[in-house]
Amino acid sequence: MPHSQFPIPSFMDLKSLIRDIPDFPKPGILFRDITTLLRDPDGLRYTIDLFTQKCIDAELQADYVIGMESRGFIFGSLLAYKLESGFIPVRKKGKLPAAVHSIEYELEYGTDCLEVHQDALHPGSRVLIVDDLIATGGTASATAKLVQQIGCELVGFGFIIELRDLQGRKHLPDVPIISLIEY
Repeated sequence: MPHSQFPIPSFMDLKSLIRDIPDFPKPGILFRDITTLLRDPDGLRYTIDLFTQKCIDAELQADYVIGMESRGFIFGSLLAYKLESGFIPVRKKGKLPAAVHSIEYELEYGTDCLEVHQDALHPGSRVLIVDDLIATGGTASATAKLVQQIGCELVGFGFIIELRDLQGRKHLPDVPIISLIEY
């Protein structure tokens, strides 16, 4: 497994780089906006280096990193680069041009669907699922089921932010879970 090229600072307050937006997308929700983290070169570098080191420390060796639409694409692709893994996007229904595997899953109100190209993953591939945030765990859980239906080995999950009060972890398979920031 690769090692970080640059020394990671001993500590950077990533929470200070995340903007809180009250009542978005609806009243009563406190949205954790990562765009302010993304625009900070030192913060972004620190985030990816720390994420990489935590994956190395947890011995999460993956052939592929999967990122879910859309913010998972940002962190997943950067992490895949650092881990010397391939990157696979998981998208909303109808966004991929070739034949797909799909999974429908429950939301608070209704259902949604995630898809991955049929030729993206092969049975036995080791997969790390990455997203910017875990709240209730619905999207991450559905992605894990999709990966497992294909016959891949799920090695773990990685999230920048975890909203602990929403207990998303309890909906995920029993594999290592890395989260950099907890609220």
